[in-house]
Amino acid sequence: MASNNSVNILEVCRVNPLPSSLASATPSSLPLTFFDILWLRFPPVERVFFYETPPTNATFLNSIVPKLKHSLCLTLQNFLTLAGNIIWPPESHKPIISYKEGDAVSLTVAESNANFYHLSGNNFVEAVEYHPLVPDLATSHEHAPVLALQVTMFSNCGFCIGITAHHTVLDGKSLTMFRKLWAHLCKLGGNALSLVPELIPSFDRMVIKDPAGIEAIYLNQLLNLDGPHNKSLKVWEQKTPPNVVRGTFELTRTKLEKLRQLMTSILGENNNQEQPVHYISKLTLTCAYTWVCLAKAERQRVNNLICLWINADARPRLEPPMPDNYFGNCLTGCAAIAERNDLLGEKGVAVAVKAISEAIRSLDYVVLKGAENWLSLLLNVKKDNISDGVPEIAGSPRFELYNTDFGWGKPVKVELISIDKTGGICVSDSRDGTGGIEIGLFLKKREMEVFASVFAKGLEVL
Repeated sequence: MASNNSVNILEVCRVNPLPSSLASATPSSLPLTFFDILWLRFPPVERVFFYETPPTNATFLNSIVPKLKHSLCLTLQNFLTLAGNIIWPPESHKPIISYKEGDAVSLTVAESNANFYHLSGNNFVEAVEYHPLVPDLATSHEHAPVLALQVTMFSNCGFCIGITAHHTVLDGKSLTMFRKLWAHLCKLGGNALSLVPELIPSFDRMVIKDPAGIEAIYLNQLLNLDGPHNKSLKVWEQKTPPNVVRGTFELTRTKLEKLRQLMTSILGENNNQEQPVHYISKLTLTCAYTWVCLAKAERQRVNNLICLWINADARPRLEPPMPDNYFGNCLTGCAAIAERNDLLGEKGVAVAVKAISEAIRSLDYVVLKGAENWLSLLLNVKKDNISDGVPEIAGSPRFELYNTDFGWGKPVKVELISIDKTGGICVSDSRDGTGGIEIGLFLKKREMEVFASVFAKGLEVL
């Protein structure tokens, strides 16, 4: 029995898609679009779901794990490429996702002696403590697996499910489709696809248009990276910075509504009533408030202008709009920019709301503006250590993470592990399901303590 820090590996198995006529409608290979190629060398997405279902060893191994395996087999009928690999055939001008019979998803079964309630609570936790709970996605220069899973039991407390997914193959919305269908089939048992048609993916790559030749630009940059004709598929290994902790915070529905009223009033006054203030979404309010608190926690930094990168779903913004169930990457983004002194001022949150709102609205008109430069920008950030770069908003409350019920109740905690390597502020629905938004981030411990104090103090006046 091997060990990995506080985790003992009980089994590593390969889960194949269950043979079915449904699988014949699922493509066994897919070309990458420029939306996908953008992420070819970047670290995978890692997420962990904690479930407080105290199992015995026998229950875990004889009931929970077999149900997860069987429902995974059923789910993969509709997601064959998740069991495959990314390859770059010699005759192909670009990489492809390839599935062949016998390919499978790696599923690790483990047990941990770590404190379940410490990891699944809202206290500060050293970032590296979560790493043993997500499986590695071992890539090489020749091929890269798409998905790896891990189920870890905590003695008499509960268990967690760790998901590691290659960003080149899917974005958050696509991963949500897979996760929801897997949970649905596990909870209900059998094949209940007719109940969830919105979770059946569309793999039609013809809907992606590239009149500006963005794909060719990205491929040329990758082929000339670290030497000519470089077709390497090995992802860069990003290190978690030392002495950083993860923290979880929440803006409740009530606080968000009070914050909206305050911001609408302030922006209305500043606007001199020349035009009505647009409705301010919960997500915009959350991003703005978090951005300001972060600026105050990192007060020692001296940059005049600071930036917040916001990822957004491009599916509804493209012309014509893409199917909501399109499977793959389809992300765009925008930068909100403000002067640090303005964010630190009395009306800092209103300044942040305005900057974020204007950035998001710009996507409705220029959804792919500057897309030809996205990869070069990411490469420059990576070169300078991506975790110290511009903070970005990752995740979305629309993913409904806390509704992920495999049959043993909803998760008590969900963590996006990969943000401590790639940099980011994770936003999601709140665990109590009352309409609030949960925020997850990582900082050095002292900065996290200042952030927590500023975050709490600002809410006292609402």
